[in-house]
Amino acid sequence: MDSQKLEDILNLSLDSTMEEREKSLTLNVGFNEAEQTWELIVKFHGDLSRLNDGRISVEVLLAGYAIVTIPESLIPALAALDEIEYVEKPRELLYNIYDAKRQSCFLPVGDFSGEGTGAFSSRQAFLQDMMSELEYRNDRTSAEVTSGSGGLTGAGCLVAVFDSGIDYFLPDFQNRDGSRILYLWDQTLLPDEERGFYPPEGFIMGVEFTKEKIDAAIALGEAEGFRLVPSADVSGHGTAVAAIAAGSSTNALYTGAAPGASLLIVRLGQAGRGSYPRTTQLMRAMAYALQKAQELGMPLAVNLSFGNSYGAHDGSSLLERFLDNASEVWKNVICAGAGNEGASAGHVSGRLTQERAVELAVGEYESSMNVQLWKNFSDRFRIALLTPSGQRIDVPVDRVGRITVTVEQTQILIYVGEPSPYSVNQEIYFDFLPVNHFINSGIWTFLLEPVYIVAGEFQMYLPGQAVRTDDTRFFDPTPELTLTIPSTAGKLITVGAIQGNYDAYADFSGRGVRGREQLPGFPNTKPDLAAPGVNIVTARAGGGHEAYTGTSFAVPLVTGAAALLMEWGIVRGNDPYLYGEKLKAFLQRGARRVRGEERVPNDRVGYGALCVEDSLPGE
Repeated sequence: MDSQKLEDILNLSLDSTMEEREKSLTLNVGFNEAEQTWELIVKFHGDLSRLNDGRISVEVLLAGYAIVTIPESLIPALAALDEIEYVEKPRELLYNIYDAKRQSCFLPVGDFSGEGTGAFSSRQAFLQDMMSELEYRNDRTSAEVTSGSGGLTGAGCLVAVFDSGIDYFLPDFQNRDGSRILYLWDQTLLPDEERGFYPPEGFIMGVEFTKEKIDAAIALGEAEGFRLVPSADVSGHGTAVAAIAAGSSTNALYTGAAPGASLLIVRLGQAGRGSYPRTTQLMRAMAYALQKAQELGMPLAVNLSFGNSYGAHDGSSLLERFLDNASEVWKNVICAGAGNEGASAGHVSGRLTQERAVELAVGEYESSMNVQLWKNFSDRFRIALLTPSGQRIDVPVDRVGRITVTVEQTQILIYVGEPSPYSVNQEIYFDFLPVNHFINSGIWTFLLEPVYIVAGEFQMYLPGQAVRTDDTRFFDPTPELTLTIPSTAGKLITVGAIQGNYDAYADFSGRGVRGREQLPGFPNTKPDLAAPGVNIVTARAGGGHEAYTGTSFAVPLVTGAAALLMEWGIVRGNDPYLYGEKLKAFLQRGARRVRGEERVPNDRVGYGALCVEDSLPGE
């Protein structure tokens, strides 16, 4: 029987067969088939230590949040405990790399040094664009601050990057004292007592390396050093992000925003067929960074360059609430990318006053796909689904729980949920699974008919563009409210992207609410500001430089800027309270206008574009 302490999608996962879970993009995330255990996020009160009995593992994080690894058979007993308030399953976090080929007005992404893989029809024009972008980025972040604000570099501050790892051999992360990385926690490695590989104190996974160990590895050279510290950045995403935030290249073109900051790196664990990290690994990383920052006595700027599309986007998930709570611990700022779903046609919203048909094109060879429909619980809809062949499926929305329908080559799992203790919004979830290999391609139509309407607002989301084909999209999409989670958390600094060379909003960047309109149960004034995120040239794992596009690469500019402000305020003693919401407020006040954005704050660029010098108090 479904439990109201368990979120809807976890209830659906537990009600599904192993075959259904394997076919789904979401149902199996968090489940270890070999051990028949689940990794779960719990909100609790009291003491859970008695649950650690060899079968159950409890990792207490902060503010009443914990990660519990538990056999599936014991989840009902867990939910029955009075100390357990609510339980969610993990989500996969998609790194926000945006392929510039999706935009007709941009040339392909490539390598500034000539060592990349891109082929360009006009290399000279491409290099000119990149140089303009670099000049703009350096002028507005590092150079102005260095010359006009007492040489701020982020010294004395800790920049934490939770991502795909780092190439610690690059000189961008070193200075005359050796590595600037104080700690590197690789969550993908297995502890090994014989090799002296241990997880951080208080954690049970991965291996922690200190600055001393990293310095020794660098001294040995890459071949021998890697055996001592066997942590690599395979994708290069984390290396690029860290270099933009805090790289200390001696070439001014590639110097990061806070080149004097110390670094704390977490290579997020990866699991499952998609090889994406999970929200549980992010939560561990956040607790770890706060612990280290307090031990070191250093203000902390955290960079989150990833997100996902699953959720109500109203700040109510346990992850979003956890990060809001983490924002109130110690002296920290958490910066997150708005995501790259603004132009992906993966979202539809509206106010339902009469019957509406929402058409969804499903491309060929789509092996799995899901649709979330979120609405105010006070509203009553009739919902029907028309298949590409014209069959009609009436969804019994007044009956909470799972419904299963099979039509042609597609099995549809439908779950009608209820509001959680943290949100007035109700989810109706559709998971499309193939009977054999692929679900039916063509036009699927959702018919929404109002019955009794109070608020009337509804939101529909597809999975992120990274896990669906280009042909799977809504016919009449809504670009608003396309922020990815966790950038929807209220106390985070949410960063959108602009095209620095043209000083204009980049249309792939996730958006918040249209204008200043407040929607029932949904966040307002997001993103908080924007930064250049198109063709940002920075260090590449393995050496050389490469151009990157996406909000992933706009965020670290703001993360580095936060370190500069905290150096000025906290480290130099000008304002010991310059962190958290106060620091966000100064960045918003100093933001400059973006071309074409007449009213601010707005859903595209928030309060405007990052301008560090104008954000410094007293400047």
